[in-house]
Amino acid sequence: MRRVILQFILLGGILCSMNAFTQVGNGFVQSVPAHPRLLMTTADQKAIGEHIRSNETWKRLHADILSECDRMVALPTLERKQIGMRLLATSREALRRIFFLSYAYRMTGEPAYLNRAEQELLAVCRFDDWNPSHFLDVAEMLVGVSIGYDWLYNDLSESSKLLIRNAIVQKGLLPSTESKYNWWLEAKHNWNQVCNAGIAFGALAVYEENPFQFQYFIDRSIVSMRLPMKEYDPDGAYAEGYSYWEYGTTFNVLFLSAVEKVFGSDFGLSALPGFSQTARYFLHMVGPTGKSFNYADCGQEYGLAPAMFWFAGQAGDPSLLWLEKDFLKASYQENYLANRLLPAVMVWGSHWVIDSIQPPSSLMWHGRGTTPVAVMRTSWEQPQALYVGLKGGTASSNHAHMDAGSFVMEADGVRWAMDFGREDYERLESNGLQIWTNTQHSERWKVFRYNNFAHNTLSVNDSLHQAAGYASLVSCRADEDFMAAVTDLSPVFSGELQYAKRGAAIVHKSYAVVRDEVESLPDKSAKIRWNMVTPAKVAFTRGNRIELRAEGKKLDMIVDSPYPVEWKTWSTQSPHSFDSPNAGTTMVGFEVVLPPGRKATLTVALLPSGVKYNSKDIPPLAQWEQPRNTK
Repeated sequence: MRRVILQFILLGGILCSMNAFTQVGNGFVQSVPAHPRLLMTTADQKAIGEHIRSNETWKRLHADILSECDRMVALPTLERKQIGMRLLATSREALRRIFFLSYAYRMTGEPAYLNRAEQELLAVCRFDDWNPSHFLDVAEMLVGVSIGYDWLYNDLSESSKLLIRNAIVQKGLLPSTESKYNWWLEAKHNWNQVCNAGIAFGALAVYEENPFQFQYFIDRSIVSMRLPMKEYDPDGAYAEGYSYWEYGTTFNVLFLSAVEKVFGSDFGLSALPGFSQTARYFLHMVGPTGKSFNYADCGQEYGLAPAMFWFAGQAGDPSLLWLEKDFLKASYQENYLANRLLPAVMVWGSHWVIDSIQPPSSLMWHGRGTTPVAVMRTSWEQPQALYVGLKGGTASSNHAHMDAGSFVMEADGVRWAMDFGREDYERLESNGLQIWTNTQHSERWKVFRYNNFAHNTLSVNDSLHQAAGYASLVSCRADEDFMAAVTDLSPVFSGELQYAKRGAAIVHKSYAVVRDEVESLPDKSAKIRWNMVTPAKVAFTRGNRIELRAEGKKLDMIVDSPYPVEWKTWSTQSPHSFDSPNAGTTMVGFEVVLPPGRKATLTVALLPSGVKYNSKDIPPLAQWEQPRNTK
């Protein structure tokens, strides 16, 4: 007890020296609602029970959570297992178990769930620490432990509550006051969102123990969280890509939901420009095959996204749940039961009648910002539909690759143009690579999947892209007969090209086209490599045409160029042992040499089986912004 008192004295000194943070939010709040108050109050609990009884989808999902909890009861409690620099896998499993079991107990009153949740809480609270040097581990553990403490508060033993409360303060909140651990307070990416969510949950869970001291942590998070939330400005695009949207934005939403539930306000955070629109970004980033547009350190995998249910509720727009509706089907049970935040879906979404949800009305979406991106499709309901995504941005942002100008393309149920996505961080780090800087000469670009030669973009004179170069989104067009987007790649090729612009389009709802307009420097020729990563096999090459085959389907690629092109394939096998083998893929494209001071237009049509190409359908990029005369 004496140690706890001394820590609170220390914290009081910290507050005095950091009073800039105490002027936001509610300032000093004298009272908060009784436990349980995080995410789901007793009234919310009753409403969810009614929704479960009246809807088969929610009844099944609820039963699946209980069955998973029955399985958890027989497992050994978690042990502290750190892999490399991370305790994250343990923290995430702790969050999953505690969240599931706490939900199960609240909804059923079964003592077995309470007892097992308490055992898990005590096990992780007895760890020596929660690995503050990698603070994501602390944050996720804090969310799980705080939910368990709050939701089970009225039925936990006094000794358990004391141990859990002390762990929240000593292993969670206090380390966040040390400069060697709290750099994320000034970050503009997912670390800020996740870590501040964890801190807020911890402070809200134990708030009444010392309101003044714990209000500091909440106010500090409200200030800090504005930094990553400003990154959604102006349209909702997420700089770090699909997977990190699911991570960072979900914890951002947890934070907003928890603060609003306790204080009746999120203090204007959800009204920041772009944030209310970001759910559409996430929705459009998944193609008809179910694969995401996985640029940056993201994977193609997809699955249930709890935050989408919160956004749908905020917007009153069930079409945002068009994909989530599928992810709630029994066939996805393994996927959604692995989601550590699944009970949040019951909290945010159980009022929706899932089976009646209709598809979105728009076939195209685009967003500007740190990583501008545009995606388009010919249908939401046809798995054979065409889908094209194009991105700009910069390699200097967090988790970014040298992939400005990269695109993905689907047709006939096949992703013909793909992205390798993320690499295994632990393997790279254990091989001594310093992958967390994005400067021009960073070791990061030694990784095969990270540099421009392994992406669906241009490379010039065998050089890396300019890491600091930023490719803006120049124009977009949502005409269903010619959906298109254009990005200016010129800054990415500084020193190699005079200018470069790339456009991607879906033409007549029947095929895709990628058009590059480039000019070489006055005193320097330019060897341009046009590259596309594909899981398909090259069937044959003839003149300006190459045929790809995959899954019993075929795709023709036709190139129009004022200079002779040489079709090529490149191996996706890296000579480095730290790289993934990339089995079952190849890179296909061509090279063309521009003499000094010359302009060129390189147009590649991607034609599904039976589709004809007419070069007259493709105007110069300058005309792509305005609807064309279709008479």
